[in-house]
Amino acid sequence: MDNTRVYRMAFAGVYPHYIAKAEKKGRTKDEVDTVIRWLTGYDDAALRKQIENRVDFETFFAEAPQIHPNASKITGVICGYRIEEIQDKLMQQVRYLDKLVDELAKGRPMEKILRQ
Repeated sequence: MDNTRVYRMAFAGVYPHYIAKAEKKGRTKDEVDTVIRWLTGYDDAALRKQIENRVDFETFFAEAPQIHPNASKITGVICGYRIEEIQDKLMQQVRYLDKLVDELAKGRPMEKILRQ
């Protein structure tokens, strides 16, 4: 499967969709930012910079300070694929983020989303 198209998508182009999905279900932009920061290790300023620079997903994850050590605890199905079985590390990270936003939108408590 060729994932190049996904990798080349601007994170800033998808980010508003993450926010809209969460807000439609009563969650906030701050909560979306919290799960993104948890997963990637970006602080607020660095996250804003990535969005302003319109980096693609490949760059966004390559420049992430540190993928959270508990990210491997993110399991389940997203977009028809079982996350823990995805072999491509970058695609798995993209799906981790999708899953976290999905859980947020479904009303899951933040401490469970953040695998605490």
